Amino acid sequence: MPEHTSFLSYLIQRLPATLDHNLSGMKTFLGGEPLNRYSIEPLLSSLTIVLLVILLAAITRSKIANLDEAVVPEAKLSVRTLLEVLVEYFYNMMKDMMGAKRAKRYLPLIGTCACLIFFSNISGLIPGWSPPTSSLNITAGCALVVFFAYHFYGFQENGLGYAKHFLGPVWWLAWLVGPIEIISNFIRPVTLSIRLMLNMAVDHLVLGIVIGMIPLIVPLPLMVLGTLVAVVQTLVFCLLASIYVSLATEHEH
Repeated sequence: MPEHTSFLSYLIQRLPATLDHNLSGMKTFLGGEPLNRYSIEPLLSSLTIVLLVILLAAITRSKIANLDEAVVPEAKLSVRTLLEVLVEYFYNMMKDMMGAKRAKRYLPLIGTCACLIFFSNISGLIPGWSPPTSSLNITAGCALVVFFAYHFYGFQENGLGYAKHFLGPVWWLAWLVGPIEIISNFIRPVTLSIRLMLNMAVDHLVLGIVIGMIPLIVPLPLMVLGTLVAVVQTLVFCLLASIYVSLATEHEH
């Protein structure tokens, strides 16, 4: 039994023995190891969070019947106000960074990342639940989506001229600036994924150890700290993703 497990590990362990047999020929996204009950756990937990986010979005959409209801906030905290605060915060952040026009255009990418990562991070506060973002496979998937998306947006906005910014401002320095820019771009998804994964994995592991030793009262300060970590890591990921999109879609002057 691995050290970092949740109740999903024990639930999957109770499934028929054919699970391991059926998964033995498949490979994980990273590492190439055969899938088993532990490597499939992050996938199941991430799918659960995806379904939760879709459900919350559907609930929010059902409460907005017309434009007047959409612009008038509810008087109390609800699913709608929670999602509105989350998405509006990142929209304002993007608007200050790249302007209202581009912020509206690229909000679906950053807003989806914000919702998915925030609820994945915060789910680690549930005793016995391992947050999906504590797995490198999940965080690497999110980082690669951002990586390919901002390059796609860059070529969409600037055409082949987008490739010029990899060569630097002057042509005679292209031999030096070009390799540095290319390497730094490939490092971006690595740093995005590892930073998020390590922070969430360590936070969840420490909380699990403390709950195992002293399950009452003592873990509460750590859970408050864990909430702060969940919020900060969501902000950091989306802030960096917004910066990458802004740089890629900036027009030449």
